[in-house]
Amino acid sequence: MPTIYPRKYNLVLALAIGGLLAVAGTGLALSDEDDDENHHKRHEQEDHRQDARGWISSRADIAPVTDATYAEECGACHMAYQPGLLPAAAWRQVMTPEGLVVHYGDDASMPQALRSQLAAYLDANAGDSARRSRSRAFTVGNTGDGDLPRITATRYFRNKHHEIPRRMVANNSEVGSFSNCNACHRSAEEGIYNEHQVRIPGFGRWDD
Repeated sequence: MPTIYPRKYNLVLALAIGGLLAVAGTGLALSDEDDDENHHKRHEQEDHRQDARGWISSRADIAPVTDATYAEECGACHMAYQPGLLPAAAWRQVMTPEGLVVHYGDDASMPQALRSQLAAYLDANAGDSARRSRSRAFTVGNTGDGDLPRITATRYFRNKHHEIPRRMVANNSEVGSFSNCNACHRSAEEGIYNEHQVRIPGFGRWDD
């Protein structure tokens, strides 16, 4: 026959068990918070490194250029923009024979084989197929109102740069244009666009 405990005893026992569970729950919560904090610190350590210039810089938030031919051909005239800065459809438009003839005011025509090679690289690594969230952000919204898509016309770019006065960039002889990314983002060619590292020539640090 099972033992029957008085109601008062049952109440005390229930409160005791509840207290133990609450303490255990608090311990688990604290443990989770500690894990989260350690996880955050671990990522901060992974995401930052000190470079030769003494800057603390993030790891690349846009995948760096990996095709040597693309870096050489396009980098000869301007920064070789990472494919992740535009969606594939935009790059296809840029790389058409017609688009290259009027390449933002210059004739960038090239042999068919070379054009196909570079176009394939851009298409395969474009922002809409990238795993990094900043690349995907560049694919949302308008990429340009003119004949060719522009990185500077994407919604994400405009949102990030709208507070910067034109006199500090377009009217700055050391920069000249918002498209001259590596003038202010000193690690842009590595795919690092950390806003805490922005240094505008003649004006210094900018952090919105």
